[in-house]
Amino acid sequence: MLANFRCYQIAKEVFADCEKLPLKGEIKSQLNRAALSIVLNLAEGSGKFEKNDQRRFFKIAFGSIREVQAILDLIKNDEILVKVDRLAASTWCLIKAGAVR
Repeated sequence: MLANFRCYQIAKEVFADCEKLPLKGEIKSQLNRAALSIVLNLAEGSGKFEKNDQRRFFKIAFGSIREVQAILDLIKNDEILVKVDRLAASTWCLIKAGAVR
């Protein structure tokens, strides 16, 4: 099921890209945690059957997307930021639709 979930696949790519960044300290840790949160919340939300449950996890993922966007903006990494912007748009559509099924 997750293989066909576009947001989840993009989120995995973003996580891998963020892990490769040569950052140190707290900003690296925070970026990795936020990127992981996106992946995990999209996965968990996709496993919920009630629209409100799905939407709650997708909203949490969206908040983490904003966190990743802010960090990438601070470190001026436009390459990954473009991919995260695409993920944000797709996730926003999930939130508005309220379901992945």
